[in-house]
Amino acid sequence: MKPILIICLATVLSFSVKAQNPDKALARVRYTFIHISDTTQRDKPHTENMLLVTGKNASVYTSYDKLNQALNTQKQIQEQMKNQAGNSNIKIEVKSEMKVPLTQEDYFFFANEHKMITKERLFNNYLIEETAPQIDWKILKDTMSFSGIPCQKATATFKGRKWVAWFATEIPFQSGPWKLNGLPGLIIEAYDEKKEVKFTFAGLENVKDDANQTNSGEDGKIVTPNGTGVVKMVGIDVSTAYLGPEIKLPADAIKTTRKELDKLKAARDKDPQGFMQAQMAASGMQGSFKANPAPRPTGGTAISKPEINNPIEIPGKK
Repeated sequence: MKPILIICLATVLSFSVKAQNPDKALARVRYTFIHISDTTQRDKPHTENMLLVTGKNASVYTSYDKLNQALNTQKQIQEQMKNQAGNSNIKIEVKSEMKVPLTQEDYFFFANEHKMITKERLFNNYLIEETAPQIDWKILKDTMSFSGIPCQKATATFKGRKWVAWFATEIPFQSGPWKLNGLPGLIIEAYDEKKEVKFTFAGLENVKDDANQTNSGEDGKIVTPNGTGVVKMVGIDVSTAYLGPEIKLPADAIKTTRKELDKLKAARDKDPQGFMQAQMAASGMQGSFKANPAPRPTGGTAISKPEINNPIEIPGKK
């Protein structure tokens, strides 16, 4: 199926969900995620830049590439709205530079509450809450440094893979990339024993304690050129809140289950345009929506959905 770029500019009703208490963001860690998702093409692994924002109790792990793509989309819309100021029939055309699908799930980990919350966006934000997995780590005496950060080795079997993790005892956070957590120090690097899945350390920065820095969750809103109104983008994930001083769940999210979310995904994939129209109507929005296939790359070959015969989580394994 051709990838669909879904963007809708409109006013939307908010749905609230009881959220965990916000935690102060203390550090941002970047990883390079490398995954041999198709074992028939081991020389063409999926590669993606990822971001972990962590505090004392909470952390959130997301795609850094997805975040930058969303910011670029917002910039394109702002520029086109500015260029069409005074036009009663504004036409917005967004060009996507995405060549491969990006990770859509964001993982929130709350250590004190032992909770893992997965966030996905299908027009609205959806949250799936579960008890955080208890990973039975075996801490070894081996040590190694990554970019000057001294680390200690730990191993565990988790979700069907045997993992090796290098954690920094000098950075006292229990978080790490993806669903890997629970060590007495930040996980700097991790990989499975076959090295089919790797999270390679790409940088760390402290979050500045800036009183002027905010993450109100209103990053999806654009002020109209004449300043008389506000347009809210829905249907895409603009997560600049992750760059703010707090780690918190989106206020407009809807709690659901994996089974129900999978049903929504199936409906979206079967009829993207019909799905968006139904979601807009359910949210009390008026107007029409048209889904356009993403443009073909040079050469005329459509971007195809990659084959995944080697998922990160091995089905049926703990």
